[in-house]
Amino acid sequence: MESLPNYPELLGQSVLITGASSGIGAGLASAFAAQGCHIAVNYPDSETQSAADNIVNAITENGGKAIAIQADVSRSDEVATMMDATLSEFGKLDILVNNAGIACSAPVQDISEDDWDMVMAVHIKGTFLCTRAALPHMLERDRGRIISTASQLAYKGAPGFAHYTAAKGAILSFTRTLALEIGAGNITANCVAPGATLTPILGDVPADILEAIRLGIPRGKLAEVDDILGAYLFLASDGAAHFRGQCLSPNGGDVFL
Repeated sequence: MESLPNYPELLGQSVLITGASSGIGAGLASAFAAQGCHIAVNYPDSETQSAADNIVNAITENGGKAIAIQADVSRSDEVATMMDATLSEFGKLDILVNNAGIACSAPVQDISEDDWDMVMAVHIKGTFLCTRAALPHMLERDRGRIISTASQLAYKGAPGFAHYTAAKGAILSFTRTLALEIGAGNITANCVAPGATLTPILGDVPADILEAIRLGIPRGKLAEVDDILGAYLFLASDGAAHFRGQCLSPNGGDVFL
């Protein structure tokens, strides 16, 4: 994280990151905190509370400001409560990062309806609900950054992950339409589509499959979380003010957008 650029304009900005108790979300919480941002660390349930609390403690021990907020992003009532808590604590919301995500693998004929609905609910319904909750505040201030996590797999597909890739593709399409609706003001909507990244979401993927993925990446390695964070920081910065409905994909050359 030491190699990430510094964006002085982010100092004092308020950031809500969903799915921030592990993986890329946890890395983003630390990266934005290092820029001087105030961080709302969203986590989904009691099983992930300890991890979220540890992130908050690490930020506050380094002189930053952070809170942990439990919310299932697929439930509108919990999203509303999360947004109220963020605004109550920080007085504003400058940056929303829709990052919450889950994954499970099965060929199309074996995907259960429950698994399909769960993946769609967390990824695309969660992105919609959190965006909808944030927009009135951002529109009132005519200021904001909305950054949603897609995936390079939305472009290339992946056997066994039809529900995941479909949800990530929907996030891309949602972001483009959102950008058309709000693009005239000072609120931007963009995506980051990370390539395969060493996070807990890959924990159940067999080693031979991970090796096959690695061999298909021109850079020759799976990403570390730190390889991904810079795209989000840039899209949150003043330098990205002219980016609307775009997708940055730090993927080592796996997919050329």
